[in-house]
Formats: sequence, C-alpha cells, structure tokens
Amino acid sequence: MTGVADSATGKTLELLSAPVGINAQLAAIASGTGALLAEVGAKQMMAQNVAIELAERSSEVQYPAVHVYCERLSNSQREKFRTFSGKAQMAVEVRYSQDRLEGIEGRVRGYADAVARVLEGSLGDWGDGMFYGGGYDVAFGAVKRGGRNFVQVARVTFEVEVSRS
Repeated sequence: MTGVADSATGKTLELLSAPVGINAQLAAIASGTGALLAEVGAKQMMAQNVAIELAERSSEVQYPAVHVYCERLSNSQREKFRTFSGKAQMAVEVRYSQDRLEGIEGRVRGYADAVARVLEGSLGDWGDGMFYGGGYDVAFGAVKRGGRNFVQVARVTFEVEVSRS
C-alpha cells in the first residue's frame, strides 16, 4: 500500500510544481488582487508530514513551505480482483512565516487559494489509476510562534480515487 501513498503524493507534487501549478496561480491572484505573494521554489515543496517545530530544528526552513502527504488510505475493494481499489486522503499544508503579525492571515489565505485553484484545474484522470473527482476542505490554523517570529498553516485536504492491480 505504500506505493499507492507515494504515487498519490508524487502526482500531487507534480501538479503543484507544473507550469500551471501553484506559482502560476499565485501570479494570477496577484494580478487580480494586487497582493504580492512570493513564489514557492522547488526546495520549498516537499513530500513530508512533519511538525513545524521538528522541521525548524532539523534543517533550515524557507517560507512559504508546502508539505504534501497522504494522510490515509482506504481500500474498499469496490473493484474486485484489484490489489487496491479505494481512496487516498491527501493533505497539502502551506506554511507561511513573517516577522509581523499584520497581514499574515491574508497571505496564508492567498497560498491556500492558489492550491485550491490547482486542484480545480486538475479534475479528472491523473493517470496511473488515479482520479480526482473534485472537492476539497481548507482549514486555517491559528498563528503561532515560529519561523521568522510568527507562523501560520493552511491545510487543504482532498480525496483521490485509486484503482490498482
């Protein structure tokens, strides 16, 4: 089953880093609202489920950071004689930090909006037995100490249908 989680995580990262991915969506948001949101570099996007505190202690973290991971797999065996036929619950965490409290929530909402726009443009067949039918949830965490003084996380969760032999 780890292959399913790794494939879904890899495909999500691929969509976010594509030419029409998160950075293109950030540019579209900036042109529409005038809000300046920094691009997310390749080193800032990672397939990792790690707490902010641990990430900051173990390596130098650059913000904004995007963490993509599979939260849960559910093999419902809807298609008999398949090894895996079910859902992968995915999570994309956008972590943003700055030295001032003012404006942090608006920026985090902008990054979450960019992730949502990538998902909205990625409906349908993802290949390799994965299908995204739409729908997602966004949860905004409270501002905490960390990063460059203050850090906030937006968490976008969604399900991917997976069918593997």
